[in-house]
Amino acid sequence: MFEKSTWIRLPRNVVVGHGVLSETVDAVDELHLHGRPLIVTSPTPREVAGERVAAGFADEGLDPKTVVVDEASFAAVTRVIDAAREAEVGFLVGVGGGKAIDIAKMASDELGLGFVSVPTAASHDGIVSGRGSVPDEGTRHSVAAEPPLAVVADTEVLADAPWRLTTAGCADIISNYTAVKDWRLAQRLQNVEYSEYAAALAEMTAEMLVDNAGSIKPGLEESAWVVVKALVSSGVAMSIADSSRPASGAEHLFSHQLDRIAPGAALHGHQVGVGSIVTEYLHGGDWRGIRDALATIGAPTTAEELGIDDDTVVEALTTAHEIRDRYTILGNGMSEAAAVEAVETTGVV
Repeated sequence: MFEKSTWIRLPRNVVVGHGVLSETVDAVDELHLHGRPLIVTSPTPREVAGERVAAGFADEGLDPKTVVVDEASFAAVTRVIDAAREAEVGFLVGVGGGKAIDIAKMASDELGLGFVSVPTAASHDGIVSGRGSVPDEGTRHSVAAEPPLAVVADTEVLADAPWRLTTAGCADIISNYTAVKDWRLAQRLQNVEYSEYAAALAEMTAEMLVDNAGSIKPGLEESAWVVVKALVSSGVAMSIADSSRPASGAEHLFSHQLDRIAPGAALHGHQVGVGSIVTEYLHGGDWRGIRDALATIGAPTTAEELGIDDDTVVEALTTAHEIRDRYTILGNGMSEAAAVEAVETTGVV
């Protein structure tokens, strides 16, 4: 007897393109969200887009409240929750990069309120996924949360963001290649639940970036268009799977371990990109193709380009399996000799 069931939560409105920031209020109206909006942002995104979003709601007589967060932390999430309750808001709007959006996402989940994502940088697939990532006491926690009800991604704003943030988003998407391979491996060896549909979508998203790597260039709205569509697809794949598995494997464990050993040294997307080169090599796949795509976009491909010393990279590889109970190509851990051989063969060190 067939008894399988699933509940897939996806954004209802995804608005992407030139000048769509002005359509934020319309996107919210279609969701039938009511009450006062709470805009969660950080200093630079507030200047870039947050003030305009707030003005749009104010013009409609909705009296928006704004909370500015300086860092991603559970304390910041608590501060947003407290502000939302005090102001008796009806929904939250995250305006910014990963920091503001993840905090707003996690706060809205705790409050049981709707959440709208307005990214100002295409730096990672958290702009649409049902997961929030917050560092705490030297480690980064990935927390389940409701995905946004709407995403408003203005390519004019995204194209003007620092280029390194966009290349980090590209690298995060390209890492789907190895994440899916790890997922399949875990399904075969550990009987982990696996979705062929979510895996295919995640792989297709990575291919979209690799195939268009040569045309992704700084300052071009067309490039922002390609990258943000890929980020949305990756987030949808995670929602379909009800897991981060389609976009998070050994390369992410490697990145999280780097965050512990060398916090703040490099962007998350850049770290997972370099991690993907090594883990693709361990899978016996086309690691040169991943490396070349990253290099073409302008993302780091070596420890030196990450600003991390060789010994730290080896240490992260040999201990990354300790991060969480998630089976990957790293299994129960790599020996130091194997890690050295992998990073030297791939040119990471």
